[in-house]
Amino acid sequence: MIQFFNRSKGTVETEDVYGEDWLRLIYEKPVGKLLLWVAVKRAWFSCWYGWRMSRPSSKERIGPFIQKYKLDENEFAADPESFKSFNDFFSRKLKPKARPIPKTNEVVVFPADGRHLGIQTLGASEGFYVKGQQFDLPKLFQSEELAERFDKGSLIISRLCPVDYHRFHAPVSGKMSEERLINGSLYSVNPIALRKNISIFWENKRYLCMIDSESYGKVAQFIVGATCVGSATFTYSRNQLLKKGEELGYFSFGGSSVVTLFEQGRLRISDDLRLHTEANIETYAKMGDELGRSA
Repeated sequence: MIQFFNRSKGTVETEDVYGEDWLRLIYEKPVGKLLLWVAVKRAWFSCWYGWRMSRPSSKERIGPFIQKYKLDENEFAADPESFKSFNDFFSRKLKPKARPIPKTNEVVVFPADGRHLGIQTLGASEGFYVKGQQFDLPKLFQSEELAERFDKGSLIISRLCPVDYHRFHAPVSGKMSEERLINGSLYSVNPIALRKNISIFWENKRYLCMIDSESYGKVAQFIVGATCVGSATFTYSRNQLLKKGEELGYFSFGGSSVVTLFEQGRLRISDDLRLHTEANIETYAKMGDELGRSA
């Protein structure tokens, strides 16, 4: 059972996990280890599944999916009937008013809809821990220099489920100074998988996006692929200033995550996010909601 705190409702809820039986087979049963090694974590598996979700026949899945997970069609920028495939629906845009962005510069926003963890202070030298497992910052960055730069900074992990809006955005205003692909495997980022191995975050294929912000210094964003999500598509304009909340890109079908890091002394994480993280409970919030404020 996976529980999370729903910020807008102020309640602790149980997650309806998409594909839960399959995930438990892969990550909790002995036979699953073989399937994981042979197929599930491989790029070809995600390519094959992505191909299935991009076929015109996959459109038949859209209506039942909306009904089962009670998605708000009024938020969609396009009519559900207009989508050409399930993947087309999955990477849908929303109406601008569906995710309002706070104008004040002191507010940092969540980069995506999802279930979030927020750690105020971390340490690269001794590692830091998420749910009792050591998180290796140098391996995440593939750079000792960057790991040292963000040593004792702040970390936010945003986990997107298949039922979520799957476009990711800038948490602050600034300019993209680096975009780098770090190749890897494609494990699931669902807690069922993460409980077994938190190293998924630095073993999975990911993109490092570095935003230079006048107010927040360097802000690192990792766009992390997962099972059935072998790549992300970037949509922002290069060499232009980014506005807070501006769309950076989108994931295709599957669960995925965004890992955001701030330098030491730049961010004060919202109390509810920090306290629930300390209790090992994720906080559900939407893109544009307040993540924290300038320190």
